[in-house]
Amino acid sequence: MGKTTGFLKYRRSLPVLRDAKTRANDWNEFHDHLPEEDLHVQSARCMNCGTPFCHDPQVAASVTTGCPVNNLIPEWNDLVYRERWREAYDRLALTNNFPEFTGRVCPAPCESSCVLGINEEPVMIKEIEAAIIDRAFAEGWVARQMPARRTGKRVAVIGSGPAGLACADELNKRGIDITVFERSDRIGGLLMYGIPNMKLEKHVVDRRVNLLAEAGVKFCTSVDVGADVSAEELSSEFDAIVLTVGASKPRDLNVEGRYLKNIHFAMDFLTANTKSLLDSTFADRQFIDVRGKNVLVIGGGDTGTDCIASSLRHGCKSLVQFEIADKPPDRVLTHDAWLCRARAFQTDYGQEEAIAVLGSDPRQYNILTKRFVGDENDNLIGVETVNAEWTGESNRTVHECPDTKKFWPMEIVFLAMGFTGIEKSRLIEDLGVNLTDRQTIQINENKQTNVPNVFAAGDCERGQSLVVWAIADGRRAAKGVFEYLS
Repeated sequence: MGKTTGFLKYRRSLPVLRDAKTRANDWNEFHDHLPEEDLHVQSARCMNCGTPFCHDPQVAASVTTGCPVNNLIPEWNDLVYRERWREAYDRLALTNNFPEFTGRVCPAPCESSCVLGINEEPVMIKEIEAAIIDRAFAEGWVARQMPARRTGKRVAVIGSGPAGLACADELNKRGIDITVFERSDRIGGLLMYGIPNMKLEKHVVDRRVNLLAEAGVKFCTSVDVGADVSAEELSSEFDAIVLTVGASKPRDLNVEGRYLKNIHFAMDFLTANTKSLLDSTFADRQFIDVRGKNVLVIGGGDTGTDCIASSLRHGCKSLVQFEIADKPPDRVLTHDAWLCRARAFQTDYGQEEAIAVLGSDPRQYNILTKRFVGDENDNLIGVETVNAEWTGESNRTVHECPDTKKFWPMEIVFLAMGFTGIEKSRLIEDLGVNLTDRQTIQINENKQTNVPNVFAAGDCERGQSLVVWAIADGRRAAKGVFEYLS
């Protein structure tokens, strides 16, 4: 431990964020690094506690805390404090294939399990991780990792999101010939089209993809596996197949008026928006235009926040965000609340920008959408709601509150209520893999399906989750595949 009294002497700094009102006018990343001296101080707060929970995932109150990829957090915190940045990067790279992604978009479950967080603000981890990897790129420490030899085995990875890329990276380093198939026109999956530029600029994704390509990974874009390439062809050409196709079937809201125009799934909005930005800086107009419109986002997670931030940048007239759940409690720094901090109330970047630009927090809690209202031409003109109350064991039963009906004038609605499993596809049917009741791919502890040479990793087997979990699952699938091929 670099400084034995650091956690007693120093307070946690706030992350460096660009001014909310200013950044809402562009699509550049909204975060920045702390000065090196501040990073030195923040890393000194790491306690070297006897049992560091930060690098081991735990489940508390249905929320996962701790790092899914088992990052050696106390070790690289100590090395940053000692200004041994190259060694800090080496420790980080041992467990995380893509720290430049998690350091930007991960909600930092590691910080929720920091022991210092029992009665103080936890150690700053996410920002230090991002600073380590960005310095490593700047110094030229990050290089392609060529295998010592090739085994002659071939593996197809279907999907190029974080799980697919992590699996491909791990297997390629073990000498396996990897081909990654992606149905979109760019590599990256969720990283490319699911996460907006202001959270993750796409040159960061391209930089890593280029390194993987230089190391021997073959990428095939605009290929719909199952249609353009059959399951039979895959099985005959490759020794194993890894499915990393995500869980992209969106949860719908089947209420009266759902057929009306201008009611969209959130990912349709975000995907078209990023593609238009990358293709033409919006000159092609191939995006859902919300300029001058009253916009409603239904759903309170990360995807809903991204819709809020994207709508602001396109010049919407007003913003409202519905959440059916209760407002989360404020953060409490006590032992009883420890490990549950991830459920505490917080204002994310999108809501912060809405407050700065429009003057108020867009979130409305305990709202149940009853019907969408349209005009004679089936254009959406508003939404009718009632207030919701949660009762019963563990507050799992929702009731409508009487005399709370309200009409909200709206012209565009984005549904951001999560996902319900994988999309039905010919590939899944032809391969013959079993699905769970949650419509995810059924696997064993080695990420292997009921078909011996077919594996699955990421959201398609776990369900909707975090980028860091996808990386962890991709690494574990690579281990399972390598053992199978060996």
